[in-house]
Amino acid sequence: MTRHQLCALPGSEGPGRFAPCPPPALRAPPLPAQNALAPRFLAMVCLALVFWFSGSVHALQLTDDRGATVTLPRAPQRIVSLLPSLTETVCELGRCQNLVGVDRYSNFPARVQKLPQVGGGLDPNVEMIVALKPDVVLLATSSRAGDRLQALGLKVVALEPRSHADVQRVMLKLGQLLEVSDAARIWRAIDAGVSAAAQSLPAQVRGTRVYFEVNQGPYAAGESSFIGETLTRLGVKNIVPAKLGPFPKLNPEYIVRANPDLIMVGQRSADGLQARPGWQSIRALREQRVCIFPTEEANVLVRPGPRMAEGARLMARCLTEKAPGAKP
Repeated sequence: MTRHQLCALPGSEGPGRFAPCPPPALRAPPLPAQNALAPRFLAMVCLALVFWFSGSVHALQLTDDRGATVTLPRAPQRIVSLLPSLTETVCELGRCQNLVGVDRYSNFPARVQKLPQVGGGLDPNVEMIVALKPDVVLLATSSRAGDRLQALGLKVVALEPRSHADVQRVMLKLGQLLEVSDAARIWRAIDAGVSAAAQSLPAQVRGTRVYFEVNQGPYAAGESSFIGETLTRLGVKNIVPAKLGPFPKLNPEYIVRANPDLIMVGQRSADGLQARPGWQSIRALREQRVCIFPTEEANVLVRPGPRMAEGARLMARCLTEKAPGAKP
C-alpha cells in the first residue's frame, strides 16, 4: 500500500483537517549550454550598437565661411589658429590650453606668446603646421594655405569676422566646434559692454565727426567696418561713409576736405601727421584733438573679437577727453 504524505487543508489551522498532499510539480529540464550563451551574445551586440551610435551622435559638423562643411569625430584637442581674433576667441571660450600653434601676430592673452609661431596668417609655414599634428586649423577665408592643408589631410575651418554680427556668429560657431555651451552668454556680455561704453558718454560729445586711421596709406575705418559700427553705437559721426567700403585707402585730400573734429590713430601711424600736405588746416590737428593709441591698445581696437567691448571703452575714453564740448 502506497503511503501518502498528509498536508493541512488550505484555510485550516485546527487539528484533524488534513488530506493527502498533491504530487510535486514537474521541473523544466536545464537549458543546454549553447542556449545559455545567447543572452551574452545579444548583450554584446547591443553594447556594440550603443558605441556605434554614440560615435555618430557626438560627431561635430559645421559650415564655415567658405560654405564648406567640416566634420570632426569629436571636439578638437589640438588647435592651430592663424588669425589673432580667432586665437582670442578660442581663449575667451576657455579652450586656450588646446592651442598648439599660432600665427606671428597672435599675442593675446600672454600665454599664447609661448606657443610655436607658424608664420603669417595669409601664407604660413605649412610644414610646421603639419608637424604640430592639429585636429583642426582655424584661419581666415583670405588665407592661401587652406587648400594645401586640406590636401595634406588636415581639417580646416575658415572664419573671418568683419562686423559685430560676424563676431557673434564666429563666437557661436567656435562654441559649437569646441563644445562650449555658454558661448551665447559670453557674446551677450561683450555686446552689453559696448552698450555700457556708449551710455557712459556725456551728451556733449555725441555727433563728433571722427576720422579713424587704421594704417598709413592712409587706410581708414569706414562706417561699414566693425570699428565704424562701434563708433556709430557710441553716437558719433564717421567721416568715411559706408559706400567707400569697410577699410578704404583714401586720398589725403579727402580727409582735409572732410575736416574731422577728432582723429583716432595708432602709435605706428601717428608720426608725421602734421607734415602731411594740407593737414595743418584740419580742425582736429589745429586744436590738438588727436588720440594716439599705444600698440597694445591699437591691437584691441583693430581686432574683431572678444575684446570689442574693451575697444569701445578706449574710444569712449578718447571722446571724453578730446572731443569738442568735453570737459577739460
